[in-house]
Amino acid sequence: MAENIMTVNIVTPDGVVYDHHAKLVVLSTIDGEIGVMAHHAPIIAPLVIDEVRVRRVDKPHHEDSIAVNGGFLEFSNDLVSIVANSAERARDIDLRRAEYAKQRAEQTIKVAEEKHNVDELARAQVSLRKAVNRINVSSHRNV
Repeated sequence: MAENIMTVNIVTPDGVVYDHHAKLVVLSTIDGEIGVMAHHAPIIAPLVIDEVRVRRVDKPHHEDSIAVNGGFLEFSNDLVSIVANSAERARDIDLRRAEYAKQRAEQTIKVAEEKHNVDELARAQVSLRKAVNRINVSSHRNV
């Protein structure tokens, strides 16, 4: 059984966010969603703002959800390493704060569109994607 196990590490500038043994990791790269299992071919891929789902070894019917805000994935020798600017486990997300960030981003988008401020619009759209991702991932706390 140990031959089908890999380690998953998610690291941000603030430190390690996630570190467990897993059977499967599903994540979104800029080219689409991929699943990684033990013995997968080595890969390096940039990630988009999305959820990372991890099927842990110690809880086979449980899936951990982590909100990851971009970054990159490296897989080799049965080690999944994800480096991101920020990442939060579902259980750590402050839903009220995420909903407020979503409302603030939506308001900023509206103002930026009215003023035709493309730079502010682009930043607000990224903020909105991050907030929506955190809200979606927080709903998976009890999966």
